[in-house]
Amino acid sequence: MVTSQKVRAGRVDEYQRWQARTNEAAREFEGFEGAEVYPPGAGAENEWVAVFRFSGIGHLTAWLASDRRRELLAEGQGLFEGPPTQEVLQGGAPAEQATPETVTAVISHVVKPGREEDFLRWQEKVLKAQEASPGFMGSEMFKPVEGVQERWVVVFRFDSSEHLESWLGSDVRARLLEAGRDCFTSYDVRKVGSAFSGWFRFDKGAQDGAPPNWKQAMSVILALYPTVMVLNLTVGSELDSLDVPGHIALFIGNVLSVSALTWLLMPLVNKVFAFWLVPARARSRRVHAAGAAVVMLCYLLFIVIFGLTTH
Repeated sequence: MVTSQKVRAGRVDEYQRWQARTNEAAREFEGFEGAEVYPPGAGAENEWVAVFRFSGIGHLTAWLASDRRRELLAEGQGLFEGPPTQEVLQGGAPAEQATPETVTAVISHVVKPGREEDFLRWQEKVLKAQEASPGFMGSEMFKPVEGVQERWVVVFRFDSSEHLESWLGSDVRARLLEAGRDCFTSYDVRKVGSAFSGWFRFDKGAQDGAPPNWKQAMSVILALYPTVMVLNLTVGSELDSLDVPGHIALFIGNVLSVSALTWLLMPLVNKVFAFWLVPARARSRRVHAAGAAVVMLCYLLFIVIFGLTTH
C-alpha cells in the first residue's frame, strides 16, 4: 500500500512521531513485511509517502480495517491538509540495479467502465515511449484489487530525479496523455525515492523493508569502529608526521572512512548479518537477540584487539 499525505506546515516533527507509531502498530499485524517513509522531493509541496508491505491482500485488509489503525488515523487527522490518497499494489518485483539516486513515480488512473482494453493498449504505447527516454529503468502495471483498490496503478522508475522530471514534462508524454483521455477520467502522480538508503541494500528478493533504526545504528558502529581505528593507526599517524592541520586531517579521515563503509564494509556487514537485518527473515525474538549478541561480541573482540595493538 502506497499512502501519500500532505503534512501541515510546522507539524513535520509531530507527523514523524505519529508515522513511527503507525509503523510500529502495523508491525504487530500478521503478514507485515516492512514499512518505508519517504520525505517530500523537490516541488512535492510537503507531500510525504509511506509504503507498507504485507505478504498478502488478506493480511493488508485486516490492517486497513483494524480498530488500531482507525485510532491512529483519528489521532493524526489534524496533521494533514486533507485526506490521504492510497493505492494498493498486488504483486510486483523489486527494482533491479537500484541506486540511492533511483526515483519512482506512482500514477493511479480512474479508467472509464468498458475501456479497460483500450487503456491497456494505450499503456503499451506509453511504455514504448518510456523505453526510449534516458534513464528509464522499468515499469510495472497493477490492476484493481476487488474490494480494496478500484484504480489502475502504474509504477515506473528512472535512474535520477532529473531524468524522471524530463519524462514527466516531455512533449511526447503530453501527446500521449491527450490521446489517452478517452480511456480514463483522471490520474494522479506521486514521486517516491529509492527503496533503500545507500548503506542498506539487500539482494534481489530480500527487499522487504529497511532494518529498524537500532539495528542500523549497531551495524554502522560495527563497521565504523575498526575503520576509524585502522585509519588512526595508519593514515592518521602519517598525517601527524607531515604536520597536516587537524581540521584537514579530520576531513581526509572522514572521506576515507565513509568511502570504506559505503563501498566495502557495509555491503559485507549487510550480507553477513542479513538473517538479522532483513525484516522478512528476522521474525522471532530469538533471531533479534542472537544477532544483537553476535554484534556485541564483535564489539568486544575489536576492543580487545585494538587495546592490545595500541598498548
